[in-house]
Amino acid sequence: MSAVTLSVLDLAPVQADATAGDALHATTRLAQHAEELGFRRFWVAEHHNMPGIASAAPAVVLAHLAASTSRIRVGSGGVMLPNHPPLVVAEQFGTLESLHPGRIDLGIGRAPGTDPVTARALRRNAEGLAGDSFPRELTSLIGFFRGADPDGIVASPGRDAEPQVWLLGSSGYSAQVAAVLGLPFAFAHHIAPDNTAAALGLYRENFRPSETLSAPYTIVAASAICADTEAEADRLAAPRDLAFAQLRAGRPQALATPEQAAAFPGSDAERRFAAQRKTGQLQGSPDTVRAQAAELLAAAAPDELMLNTLVYDIDARIRSLELTRAAING
Repeated sequence: MSAVTLSVLDLAPVQADATAGDALHATTRLAQHAEELGFRRFWVAEHHNMPGIASAAPAVVLAHLAASTSRIRVGSGGVMLPNHPPLVVAEQFGTLESLHPGRIDLGIGRAPGTDPVTARALRRNAEGLAGDSFPRELTSLIGFFRGADPDGIVASPGRDAEPQVWLLGSSGYSAQVAAVLGLPFAFAHHIAPDNTAAALGLYRENFRPSETLSAPYTIVAASAICADTEAEADRLAAPRDLAFAQLRAGRPQALATPEQAAAFPGSDAERRFAAQRKTGQLQGSPDTVRAQAAELLAAAAPDELMLNTLVYDIDARIRSLELTRAAING
């Protein structure tokens, strides 16, 4: 297996016995270690009304992460455009790009990243949440960076301070929008592994060169938990599996300890769901992760592989990142 460019996606997980501040400090440590290990980029994701995630405001988190590192690209994976007026996003990320030129990524998603009640609380009306408004708002956002707003509004900062814009998705729709606009595309394999090959195929087949990108460029984001033994990897993964089950049931919680997760009396349906979520992901000892990564890379052929390690303890998250990198790239 030849070396592949590696990046990190982090959710700033909040531990059951800790605070959001603790989570954000842990994410900062992880970003610094990722930089030391040579990872290309470090992204955080926007989620709302979720007690176990502290990255609800990506632009604010990224300002801190960029100031706490010096080389690694930092970005959103992503900012959910239905929640924000394009001008606000342009000004926020134009500010970041102005402060840290050449290091900022703006990954854009088309879902609100939360439940409908919370989406309304974010002060966007029903029209703003409509799916068919997304391409228009994405085009408007890019226009602000390039001084192309039809009403003559200038994003400042923003104009002539364009970060690298990515489109994120877990479906063929987002893949085709990215292709038509000539944007790089990041696919959420950790969310929809059954759609990965088809979505990337649509993106590559329909790609139109743009002033941004001359040829297709892809990231595949996968869940990755690596430990010295299979048993330890399974133990570390238990809180993640419980978190997904709680989210699916509409009861998101802070991230449980491995011991709490192991003691949770899950149903047969929840156990089947957890097993299904692991399909096509990276989990196990270094040898197992190496084989799983080789299979994923052969099937998807991404330009980059982005690792999401949802593990309770920050030292174990860092160790998993180190082991995964060594297993994949030697």
